[in-house]
Amino acid sequence: MVIEKLPIAKLPGVARLRAMAAKYYEQQLLEEVKQRGNIPRHIAIILDGNRRFSQKAGLNKLQGHALGAKKLEEVLKWCQELSVKYITVYAFSTENFNRPSEEVKALMDLFAEKFKKVVKDERVHKYKIRIRAIGDLSRLPEQVRKAIEEAQGVTQGYDGYTLNIAVGYGGRAELAEAVRRICERIERGELKPSDVDESIINSHLYTAGIPDPDLVIRTSGEERLSGFLLWQSAYSELYFCEANWPEFNKIEFLRAIRNYQGRERRVGK
Repeated sequence: MVIEKLPIAKLPGVARLRAMAAKYYEQQLLEEVKQRGNIPRHIAIILDGNRRFSQKAGLNKLQGHALGAKKLEEVLKWCQELSVKYITVYAFSTENFNRPSEEVKALMDLFAEKFKKVVKDERVHKYKIRIRAIGDLSRLPEQVRKAIEEAQGVTQGYDGYTLNIAVGYGGRAELAEAVRRICERIERGELKPSDVDESIINSHLYTAGIPDPDLVIRTSGEERLSGFLLWQSAYSELYFCEANWPEFNKIEFLRAIRNYQGRERRVGK
């Protein structure tokens, strides 16, 4: 009699054992990261791979984006656990407006829904999370702008954490706008050309008032910034991982921080 061999992954109990082992490793990694200290104050994340994940999982694009939005809520919890005070996420670039109109509309509806949810989210108020949208907001539909205004309004005075959501954002466009505003101030006599230095430029960026990111994470295997925080990330540590954004897990997040902790940040010195 021939006995058919089952793949190890399909043997009874294997999935449960793997889950237990992963949870144990995650806990050990968390303790290691906490003991090392030197936790980044500001983590920026390029949320890449929603569409690739949905294709691989047999889902439609819109389901992939919805799962990506849910993943962000998880990552915020992980950041709070380590007291990462500033989080900036690249959710929608200026180039993304060139995607199919149906997909863009669905994304805008999703943004409006999530910003509206912030107003009633108990966790936002409990942990004093300030919500900010950065980018060319004038290009967004009115419903999204109104939802953003409401979310920013009710959290404006919070100082526990800051969540920047880059939507309709382009790094070059941000720099061009900063230069334009500085030139306007020079024309009005408020500044002299000799006054313009790094601090003046910083004060005219979307991220004015918060520290530059210590660590930039990009998911989906791509290894470029795609115009994200071009000025602010000049001395950031970069971490690229293969996981698509919806499948980015806590172990990968902790590995990124451990990798950051193992680097010597000399900032040109």
